[in-house]
Amino acid sequence: MIFPRSFLFSAAIATLASTSKAADYGVDCSFPIHSTDSSCGDLLGDRAAVYNEYMDGCRKHWGEKGAKRCNAAEADRLSMSQTQPQSMVNYTETGFKKLKAPPKLWELISNYWETNKDEKKLEVWPMGNIYTNNWAAPTYMVSVENDQLPGGGHGLKDQIWEAARPTIEAWTGMKLQPTSQYGIRVYTEGAILSPHVDRLPLVSSCIINVAQDVDEDWVLEVYDRHDNAVNVTMEPGDMVLYESGSLVHGRPFAMKGRFFANIFIHFEPTGEHLYDDGSEELDDFYPPYLKANSPWLDTWAKQNPSGWRKTSPSAAAVAQPITLKGHTAAASGDIETLERLALDDMKALYARDPNGWTPLHEAARAGHLDVVRLLVEKHNADMNYITNEGKGSSPYFIATQSHSPDHPVSQYFKSLGAVYQGPEL
Repeated sequence: MIFPRSFLFSAAIATLASTSKAADYGVDCSFPIHSTDSSCGDLLGDRAAVYNEYMDGCRKHWGEKGAKRCNAAEADRLSMSQTQPQSMVNYTETGFKKLKAPPKLWELISNYWETNKDEKKLEVWPMGNIYTNNWAAPTYMVSVENDQLPGGGHGLKDQIWEAARPTIEAWTGMKLQPTSQYGIRVYTEGAILSPHVDRLPLVSSCIINVAQDVDEDWVLEVYDRHDNAVNVTMEPGDMVLYESGSLVHGRPFAMKGRFFANIFIHFEPTGEHLYDDGSEELDDFYPPYLKANSPWLDTWAKQNPSGWRKTSPSAAAVAQPITLKGHTAAASGDIETLERLALDDMKALYARDPNGWTPLHEAARAGHLDVVRLLVEKHNADMNYITNEGKGSSPYFIATQSHSPDHPVSQYFKSLGAVYQGPEL
């Protein structure tokens, strides 16, 4: 069920408050969101101690160099949480809604989980990442993109997007295009997810709880349009729709139990309305979900110097059809085909699919060292190219996530000093 956070906390949840008001606290009480200064007193217990332990854990884990990144990433989270939401177009009244996942969507996800749940891989987070306390409570991933797993691969990923899209489109009233989907993330005991807003273009999204084994509800804390905290509890098959680029959301109270597995499915509005034939007059540079003259515009422009229409993966795919022959050959380890493409269709070796993946990313995920070396050493493939418009993953990160830090492909990228970057969430 969904209910206002009307709990009083000490070290853990104690008793229900008698009040029936929408919420009994706002931002910066359970966890810093806009500022590390809190005026909540001991309403929720000593949350300052929880936060200090959280940040100290990041600093100690990453050492002196990484500590600076922890601090910078935290400053960035606070800045985004304060500035980005006020810059976003709101497509719904509440910003979130809970329902049951559509049968087809749930069948795809639950079947894949049951088949591959024992194949989860440890997530290796980028240095200084502060969105989860992964140094204390490791997270694992069952990638839906991994075609080495039964039923996995881009085909499944596309099916999940298409099965989720109608529900989120109906809720927002806007036509949507896919932006991000990694797989089923498995959180472990003690996990905390710091409240945040998602990086653009993650705008119109959903969370689906796939499975859990907990001793008490691990609540999703969201903040309504008036910055009041609201608790959302989830059971397997529950789906929470949320405007992830503008709605502050997180799980600031440590998970008690063995595991909690979610999948996150993200879209962005195209600017075209679902229920009529009209569309917004689109800006030549800024995306339709950012308000004119809003405070986040300058930051967005610096991050996307080519503008929205030119950088959108989906728009690029429509404007210029691509060949995925190189992707297929790299994923299967087919060096003969890659060499032939180098003579007949060199562009296929560097082509990017709608999510920004290149053949090198595919080879890294499949673990084909010979293909990786061929693409990097002979054909000068960019080993540091980041998917999803610079907000996704590098080949080195993908190799480590798909296999291990000790895998030959991971060690190869490490020996070259390749960039190790993965998505923050």
